[in-house]
Amino acid sequence: MLAALGALLLTGCASRAPTPDWQSQAGTALQHAQAAYFDGRGPVHALELALARQQLARTASPQELARLELRQCALQAASLDWQPCTAFEPLRGAAEAPERAYAAYLDGTRLSAAEQALLPASQRAAAGLHQLDAASLATVASINEPLSRLLAAALLYRRSGALSPELLQTAVDTASQQGWRRPLLAWLLRQQSYAQEHQLSALQESTRLRIAIIEGQGELP
Repeated sequence: MLAALGALLLTGCASRAPTPDWQSQAGTALQHAQAAYFDGRGPVHALELALARQQLARTASPQELARLELRQCALQAASLDWQPCTAFEPLRGAAEAPERAYAAYLDGTRLSAAEQALLPASQRAAAGLHQLDAASLATVASINEPLSRLLAAALLYRRSGALSPELLQTAVDTASQQGWRRPLLAWLLRQQSYAQEHQLSALQESTRLRIAIIEGQGELP
């Protein structure tokens, strides 16, 4: 998902021409912004995101800026932060159909088959899932790219309004393997609530320990 958006936003045609300076500068800033966001380093994230916006502003392209804003909103959604993607709204009128479809996907809207076809390839199947069952869990788990998998898990949860130990484990494992502190903590807290509600004492205790490790940065009380 984000890899595909990033390719649209950042990839130059090296075989035909050098990558424009704004593209490489924006790409570096976006990589740093994503790393800082997922690590919970707010000031660094804000600085790098502003630098990326400044580089894209050199093109005066609303499409490029729309992709950046959608990318940021996707990071938030994967971290279970489902606030509206307000930064995209001023750009919606100038955005192209794939960006509008992607914005609807992030918002949890049910997409038509035509709209699903406009999404990045890694998200098309997941976008058609609206209930939590064995088939939808398998579809999410089969997504190879970690961030796409994490986002698909978050949006399946949002659309279905349901959780299961399997969906939680897929999301927690994905974030943990990548060392993504912010989304990992968000999913662990959701897993802890789920364990409490369903009286799963072993899961509750193991989740409590993992939360303590991440919040204490390795130092346990």
